[in-house]
Amino acid sequence: QVQLVQSGGGLVQPGGSLRLACAASGRTFSAYAMGWFRQAPGKEREFVGTIKWSVGNAYYADSVKGRFTISRDNTKNTVYLQMNSLKPEDTAAYYCAASESRSLVVLTSQGAYDYWGQGTQVTVSS
Repeated sequence: QVQLVQSGGGLVQPGGSLRLACAASGRTFSAYAMGWFRQAPGKEREFVGTIKWSVGNAYYADSVKGRFTISRDNTKNTVYLQMNSLKPEDTAAYYCAASESRSLVVLTSQGAYDYWGQGTQVTVSS
């Protein structure tokens, strides 16, 4: 089992920045990839980005590419989502997730992830 605890989030004005953190505990060695998803009210949960623990290369959805950055601190078993140039349409509940899949493909599907954080709200509004 892998436990994920999220922190960060809140209210920010358009153009502002926020950083989310996702701390993993438990069988962290089994988590080979970490992902971020978001869900706006009335919409389906969508992929934001993902990173492989070992390689460190991140992959992003087109909607956030160039504005969001995923990083990880292996010593703290923590993954971060740095969000810059935030827009009102970025408003959503954000979730981190961990996957035990050793697949080399980029994991963009919710079904590829085995464990989920509790979610944290990000609201972009003036």
